[in-house]
Amino acid sequence: MSVTTAPLAGVWNPAGWLKRREPVLAILLIGMMLLIGLRAPVFLSQRNLDTVLTDSTILVMLAAGQMLVIMTRGIDLSVAANLALSGMVAALIQLQFPGVPIGFLIAAAMLVGLTLGAFNGLLVAYVRIPPIVVTLGTMSIYRGLIFVVSGGGWVTSNQMTDIFLNLPRMRFLGLTSMVWCAVVVVALVYVFLRHTRYGRELYAVGGNPVAARYLGIDLPARQFMVYCLSGLIAGLCGYLWVARYAIAYTELAMAFELQVVAACVIGGISIAGGIGTLGGAVLGALFLSVIYNALPVINVSPFWQMAIAGIVILVAVAINARDEASGTRRILRESHAGSGKGERPSP
Repeated sequence: MSVTTAPLAGVWNPAGWLKRREPVLAILLIGMMLLIGLRAPVFLSQRNLDTVLTDSTILVMLAAGQMLVIMTRGIDLSVAANLALSGMVAALIQLQFPGVPIGFLIAAAMLVGLTLGAFNGLLVAYVRIPPIVVTLGTMSIYRGLIFVVSGGGWVTSNQMTDIFLNLPRMRFLGLTSMVWCAVVVVALVYVFLRHTRYGRELYAVGGNPVAARYLGIDLPARQFMVYCLSGLIAGLCGYLWVARYAIAYTELAMAFELQVVAACVIGGISIAGGIGTLGGAVLGALFLSVIYNALPVINVSPFWQMAIAGIVILVAVAINARDEASGTRRILRESHAGSGKGERPSP
């Protein structure tokens, strides 16, 4: 007599848990950090880990916003240009009006980011232009606008007020304010995805747009919303980037959008939409940040740094494609098995 050993509902299943992307990515991240620490012990010093964590915050926040866009089968390639333009506008305002409160400058950067994101969302959701075409075009537009508003000039640290520069470096409970900003942004996105109807509907919009439409979900409104949110986060990151690195210039965060998309892909967010978790996006961003910070520490050439990062991205995309194909085959097998049970046996 055979005994069935299927896992019981509600019982923790280690094998199933380890098949998920997030635990595997977390284990790889910790293992990679330990290996790098063996090669260069300074990497695991408290000071260096604090720097790595602070440097990763902007990528984490942008990946959280990008994840929302990708969930709806979209993509925002203008996110880095949005960040750069928002940061430049904040820097120019404080240059012209040094007495302006820092809260106003942050709000101005976020408003610029929100406006740019809304423009993307309008073209994608209501004009029905493919997202990659829209955001490629607006990426160039936003980059060009940086030249227009700045006249091609730079805003450097000696032209910035102390409060403008010091806010991202302030500490609370041992962590910089940038880390706390990232914690707040990730927490808000988590609540939005898990505890609001609009957030949960994004999975339906990306997973099966036709079914979502039949359920009464307003697809254009959801698409418009996610581009606005991505732009809003990019605006906040624009101020943080300029203040942390104490400079605003026309090529700020050039090509950073590739790292943002790569972080989402590494974290298991499906480019086809409808699949992914916020935890995956955050871990993907941390994974990339550790790679970019660790390679110089172990004296890897800058040319190899880009190549290694590219290889990691390709491997992640290949794993995603394999997982999605496996899931499709499993659904088909279950569908065939289900239909087979309903057939009458042939005489």
